[in-house]
Amino acid sequence: MWLAAIQLVSGRNWQDNREQIAAELALLPSERPLLVLLPENFALFGERQGYLDGAESIGEGPIQQQLAEWARDYGIWLVAGAMPTTIAGSDHIHTSTLVFDPSGERKGHYHKIHLFDVDVADNHGRYRESETFSPGEEPVLVDSPFGPLGLSICYDLRFPELYRRLARAGARVLLVPAAFTAVTGEAHWEPLLRARAIENQCYLVAANQGGTHEAGRQTWGHSMVIDPWGRVLASLDSGRGTVLAPLDPGLVDELQRTMPVLSHARLL
Repeated sequence: MWLAAIQLVSGRNWQDNREQIAAELALLPSERPLLVLLPENFALFGERQGYLDGAESIGEGPIQQQLAEWARDYGIWLVAGAMPTTIAGSDHIHTSTLVFDPSGERKGHYHKIHLFDVDVADNHGRYRESETFSPGEEPVLVDSPFGPLGLSICYDLRFPELYRRLARAGARVLLVPAAFTAVTGEAHWEPLLRARAIENQCYLVAANQGGTHEAGRQTWGHSMVIDPWGRVLASLDSGRGTVLAPLDPGLVDELQRTMPVLSHARLL
């Protein structure tokens, strides 16, 4: 079993981003089963109007059609990190993760719960996702050959209670697609990722945006795969590329047997 994260430097145009993703998928190894995670904003990375114009209804649209085709053509579990999806009757949208199995069937989706309304000391400065997006309400697990997949997106990473809920519900692989800024990423990205893997005894796959985007916004990169002991198995500093690492189901079982932290937890 293999876990992979594709790191991108996405822009405003879906067709350009599509070419970036297709180039990485063409380089995947032949071993299966293989789970591939795309980063947040893999399809569209820009300003508010671009997200609104490009949003698709869940289950419809050319972006989702392409994702399903890729999953089927490559025989992979493809997790589309986060893309804009419509909300009926609302002038806001969701940012959503979609999971496709090797037949191209959508097995589940998750709407980002925690919205990034933050001021950062970078050249963008003011981030207010709530001006465009509405938050999701529920944690989501998706069954897979790798074990149950716990879904999350970017800013969710700062809220450990979400991951503990996923772990207590049976998650064995935590997925973190992101567009972490360079400033916050340098300070907090890896420590937070390793903590979520360690404290929940899960594998963790994190796919980040990794470079300088249109309009000058900078993202941190350092996409990685982490095992349940907190070891970084694979990482990519910056630019486009793919990180890949094996999953050992027995490691999760061993840690949960020898150090049963989830059953020891008393403050719930």
